[in-house]
Amino acid sequence: MDEIKIKSVEYGSKDYGKAIDLRYDILRKPLGLIFTKQQLLAERGQHHLVCKEADMVLGSLVLMPRSDTQVQMRQVAILEDYRGRGLGESLVRCSEEYALELGYQEMIVHARESAVGFYEKLGYARVGERFIEVALPHWKLVKKLARTDHAANTKS
Repeated sequence: MDEIKIKSVEYGSKDYGKAIDLRYDILRKPLGLIFTKQQLLAERGQHHLVCKEADMVLGSLVLMPRSDTQVQMRQVAILEDYRGRGLGESLVRCSEEYALELGYQEMIVHARESAVGFYEKLGYARVGERFIEVALPHWKLVKKLARTDHAANTKS
């Protein structure tokens, strides 16, 4: 079995395309949503991280700059067969280290209500009231970023 690696990928690359397919299958398709051309073009200036085993993308997330010090984690998706194995936690922790390397000090996430507990276990705190986004209940969560040793295998 190949080693699972987490790495950043370039917008428009082959792995970016695989991440789009994964995000669509897990996050969009069940809601009857598609990616518009404008939504995908807006991702050009964002940071894309994937979890890979050999040539297969198992997980993905996007980091969208909000200011010089704040970044938003979005579109977090892990293949169903790989959930519950710590892959999501590793991907999030690596994204935090990556964001720190880029100079960000705070990460925010708009989490689906069903995922709030996952983020709270990773040190994120709810801010504000529940809201509806893409037709589902969400919460805004925030975390001040600090160096850890969890992301040693992140490649940029």
